[in-house]
Order: sequence, then C-alpha cells, then structure tokens
Amino acid sequence: MRIESLTPSQKVQGRWIAVFADGSKLKLTDREMVDFALYAGLDVPEAAMEQLRDAAGESAARRRAANILSARPLSRRELEKRLTEKGETPAHAAAAADYMEHLGYLNDEAYAKMLAEHYAAKGYGPRKVRDELYRRGVPREFWDGALEGLGEPDDALDVLVAAKLRSTPHPDRAALKKVSDALARRGYGWSDISAAIRRYQREHEVEWEDEEF
Repeated sequence: MRIESLTPSQKVQGRWIAVFADGSKLKLTDREMVDFALYAGLDVPEAAMEQLRDAAGESAARRRAANILSARPLSRRELEKRLTEKGETPAHAAAAADYMEHLGYLNDEAYAKMLAEHYAAKGYGPRKVRDELYRRGVPREFWDGALEGLGEPDDALDVLVAAKLRSTPHPDRAALKKVSDALARRGYGWSDISAAIRRYQREHEVEWEDEEF
C-alpha cells in the first residue's frame, strides 16, 4: 500500500503520521521509520504492512504503559488489564509489560513490599496484606518476602488495642469482643489479638472474668 504522506506530529516529538492510499492512518515512532525505511511515496507490500501495523501497535502500547505507570505503581497483571481495557491487544499489553520490566519501571517484588509497608503503616495485619496482594495480582512467590519485611505485629497491635480501649478503662466481655472483631477485620490473627489483649490487661492491671481472653 502506498504512503501518500508522512509528516512529523505537531504534538508529540518523535512521532510521525503516515497516511495511506486507502485513507487509513498510522501513528509511528522513529523506531518504525528506521526499521521499515519509510518515506512518502513508498509502496509497502501487504506482508510488510501487517508487520508495520503490529510494530506501531506495540509502540503505542509502550507509550500508554509508560503514561499509566507514571501516575502510580502497579503490578504486571494490573498494568496488562489496564492496557487491554484501553483497547490494546493482549499480545501488545504483554510486550509493553515486558518492556517496562526491562526498564525497571515495573517490578512485582518491589510493588509487593511497597503494598505491605503501606497497609502495615495504616494498622492492617498480615491477612489484609495478603488480601491486597491477591486482589492486585501480585505473584504469590513475592508474598512471604513482603510480609517478612514487616516484622512481628505485636507493636502495632499493642497501639491499636490501647487506642480502642482508651475510653473504656474497665472493658467487659462485650467491649473486648468489639475490639477483637475490629482487629480481625484489619487482618490480624486470633492468637496475636488475644496475646495483645493479655498484654494490655497486665500493663493496665485490668481484670475481667471471661477467660476466653
């Protein structure tokens, strides 16, 4: 197919607009210009046209991936999902993700650690962190490393228990159940919650009859 015109984009540096004999257009980068030796008036064979369209699509997916990741970090799965939702083919989305990983802009292991630290800082426990890692598509191979970096939950739990019981100096069973349920919703395990409540009891010399705690 003949290239009728080939002009540089007025909006994006390094981008070219190719208009073909059938009226179709392609947004190209310097990479495609060089790889396919393009110029106005060139008659591009059909097989080469398919390759050119595919190369242009891959470049477009790379640009879109870079724009997405410049706004906020994502897991590879999240990035590919976002790209396909915006119209990129699964193959181009995967290739763009490969390229972002190669450049170091996409790293599931680092992302897992960042998420774990973020939710731990907000007072959430290991189960909540795992839920978020799963929801965001982080591979399981990175979960343990992310959680190990958080250390033991005792300090965080002690702060949370004290904060929740601050207005109840002599908590009864109902108050304690309310606290334990709230901490469980935050992703902490029952054994850790029970131990934290016991530490609160000893530190504040609080007694209650219910032995479940």
